[in-house]
Order: sequence, then structure tokens, then C-alpha cells
Amino acid sequence: MTAPATTVREAVAREQLPGRVWMYSNYHCNIACHYCLTESAPGVPRRDLTPETMLDVARQARDLGFTDLGVTGGETFLMPRMPELLAEMAEILPVVVLTNGTLFRRRLLERVQVLAGLPVALQISLDRPDADANDAMRAPDNFRKVVAAIPALVERGITVRIATTVESIEDVELDRLCALHRGLGVPDSEHIIRPIISRGRAEDAGYGVHAAQSDLPAELTITADGAFWSPFGPTVRNGVVDTDLLITRTVDPLSVPAQALLALVGGRDPGADSTLNIR
Repeated sequence: MTAPATTVREAVAREQLPGRVWMYSNYHCNIACHYCLTESAPGVPRRDLTPETMLDVARQARDLGFTDLGVTGGETFLMPRMPELLAEMAEILPVVVLTNGTLFRRRLLERVQVLAGLPVALQISLDRPDADANDAMRAPDNFRKVVAAIPALVERGITVRIATTVESIEDVELDRLCALHRGLGVPDSEHIIRPIISRGRAEDAGYGVHAAQSDLPAELTITADGAFWSPFGPTVRNGVVDTDLLITRTVDPLSVPAQALLALVGGRDPGADSTLNIR
């Protein structure tokens, strides 16, 4: 084993470096959320990674000692081969894939059946227990589509996580949201609550939590534009990708950005990036 692989592996083992490698599969989306980091929407440049690239990143991540994979976008399931690609990736490392959950009609539900029983979790956004409040930040009819998709996926043996991204939420409203996701078949252990980060559209609108690099998990993130410090890194403004959290333009071999990220992390204590609870 080469020295770089051993160094990264040891850093992951002692939790100095998070074990997950993220990939931005694409940037286009069927909706335009008000707090989106990447200006994702219908018709924006796709800037996608090919399936072959994503599989290669997955294999190199495993060989370097990373423990799991994250796939985000854009709306990931706009990518034509995504269900089959996730199944292939899950043979390499466990995968969590982010989705807005609005595309799971009959045909796509049939295709994602291939993920049943595999180490793949679909992380679906659900921010509020009421349609009006939820859809105001996301898209018309978002709530109805999501609450229909979740039990349909659970019934097919697919692991579903719920991600709630909010500026704040009252205890009573949170209790109702938790009761809702339990009723849809998602336990409390698969529900995460995260703050809105003031980047992208959220910053333009004047809301969200301002986060410095040191506040964000150093999760190696691969995009068509290069490798970033965090999946919160490749923010888009007026169609241009921010580079304040860019690590390297080089993504192949993966050891190059992995070693660069490790050098930037330096002697930071494990868990020092957990203050915003966004892992």
C-alpha cells in the first residue's frame, strides 16, 4: 500500500478526516428551493459527473480508506441511470443519496426496487409538517409528492432518511413533524435536522447561519469543477461556482484532493466541526 493511502486511511480511522466522500452527480433540478446552495433549477447547466467517473471515485475512495459515499445534486434522480448506478456503487461502499423525493412515480419506483436490501439510504427533504409551510420554501405540491413517495419506498424495502433543513422550528411543530415521519415508516434514528447555511440563494435572501470553513465538516466533495472542502462548498452565484472552499481542480487520482484536504485539516481535534450539527 502506498504512503498516501495509509495516511488517509489512518486519518479516517482516528476520525480526523470524515469517512464519507461526496459527489455532485449534477446541478439541474426539477424545482428551485429558496435556500438552495447551487442555484439548482430546471434549465440550469447540468455540470454532471458521468457514471464511469462516479464509479471510479467510489473505487478510489474505498482503496484510500474512506468508509462511505454521498451523492447529491441538483436532483439526483434526474440522472438517467441513477438507480442502477447506486446499486453498483453500493457494491463498493455504503451510499446515502440526497433527493427531493418528488419524482417517485410508478416507473421510477419500479426501477429503484433494485436498491432494496442494499446499503443505500435515500435522504429525502421534508422541512415542515404542513403543506403550505413546507412548499413555501421548496415548490408547489412538494409536500404531497414527498409524503406519497416515502411510504412507497419503505414498502419496497428501501432505507429512507428524512432531512429537515430550517432556520428554526418550534417544539410543537417538530413533534408534529416527527409524528408524521413515524407514520410514514421512518424512525427517529433516520431523521436529521440541519440549519440553513447562508450560502447561495439563502445568502441572497438574507437568511441562514453564516458558517466559516472551520464550522463545516471536512468531507471531501467531488464535482465537475474540482474537489471541495465540503458539500456546502460548491456554491453557485449567477451561474458561477464559488471557489472559497475549493481544494484542488484535480480529482483524479483521488489521492491528490484527499491529501490536500488532510493537509488543510492538520491537527484539528476530532469533532471540532460538529457545532452546526450538519453531518
